[in-house]
Amino acid sequence: MPKQLLLDKSLDKLGVLFRYSGINLEKDIVSPMDTIKHRWLYALNNFCVVTAEMVGIYYIIDGIIKGKSFIEVTSVAPCLTFSLLALIKCMYHHMYEKQIKELINLLRDLERKENDREECADKQEIIDEEAGFLNKVINVLYVLNCCMIVVFDMTPIVLIAVKYYKTKQFEMLLPYLDVFTIIPYKLAYWPVAYFYQIWSEVMVLLSMAAADYLFFTYCTYIRIQFRLLQYEFERIIPERSISKGERFDEAEFRDKFRELVQWHQDLIRSTIILDFIYSKSTLFNFMSSSLVICLTGFNVTIVSDLVTIVTFLTFLSLALMQVFFLCFFADLMMSASFEVSNAVYNCKWYLSSTQVGKQLLLVQTRAQEPCKLTAYGFADVNLKAFMRVLSSAWSYFALLQTVYGR
Repeated sequence: MPKQLLLDKSLDKLGVLFRYSGINLEKDIVSPMDTIKHRWLYALNNFCVVTAEMVGIYYIIDGIIKGKSFIEVTSVAPCLTFSLLALIKCMYHHMYEKQIKELINLLRDLERKENDREECADKQEIIDEEAGFLNKVINVLYVLNCCMIVVFDMTPIVLIAVKYYKTKQFEMLLPYLDVFTIIPYKLAYWPVAYFYQIWSEVMVLLSMAAADYLFFTYCTYIRIQFRLLQYEFERIIPERSISKGERFDEAEFRDKFRELVQWHQDLIRSTIILDFIYSKSTLFNFMSSSLVICLTGFNVTIVSDLVTIVTFLTFLSLALMQVFFLCFFADLMMSASFEVSNAVYNCKWYLSSTQVGKQLLLVQTRAQEPCKLTAYGFADVNLKAFMRVLSSAWSYFALLQTVYGR
């Protein structure tokens, strides 16, 4: 029985996110019953998030009409932004299911081909290093998301208990008070509103995590393949050329070279598919992150209530981590694709014929144009883009401080 692919193990690790968010990963939908079976939870969760989005928008409009303070009006803005981001990520995942399956199958084929090659300790070390790092990042993010859910959902309960202990009065609190602009402020509705907000929050985090962690997984396994390709290119001209003073068999070289070129083309195609899937949602991700970082940072500097500060700091941390890891994994993949050029140069091309040297030069020249992901063509997704997001957020923050200080 063939062993389970490492990619499949990583996808299994994400299974809980896709299962409970209702997002389909690999199931074939060919009939109306398949649609009902694999879409009902997705539709229900999306309905919950959309209604929460509408309530938040109504809260902002109502606050502006009633002349509420800037802090009160914008208190739900981070929630609205993250909810909209989750909806957009889910929508594009739903739209590009065919391309997602194609990319998964392409990466599986590349891994199977690698498993059929001769085992090597150095290559296994590359695989273990990259896959191990991915697992550590996802494990940490799992824990942080769980902590965030607990903080948001348990803080009102703790505050209710403390106030009741001190004053013997029961005050109905919610993680987000915007829902009370729609439903009556009564005890009979409070448990329903509390459950509704918890459900909405969990679905937003699950949907965002499912899309983002899948993106991290794609980038990592494409990077693994690029690093293995580098290893093979560096050794495409064998050592015996040095030890015996002989030229290698050019027929053998051509077969190996053809295999590596096809490998490189498959990886280029995989990055094009990945960019097609995520580029539009990434563009909105960049724009929304600047807004959230700006608003949460501004509110932290203005408010004095400790609970509010902790809430906004949590949003700020989530926004920073989300966009940072998006850029970080894309940057890792891009740098690995560029380093193929260095690997070709580091092979013993000087021992080969002029014809072989020209063929290697073509690969080196192509590899100098790195495979990169974009925000719908407006910006490359890398660590420089993360710095630009921070720069934009700081500009908006400075503008808000100037306006608010008047």
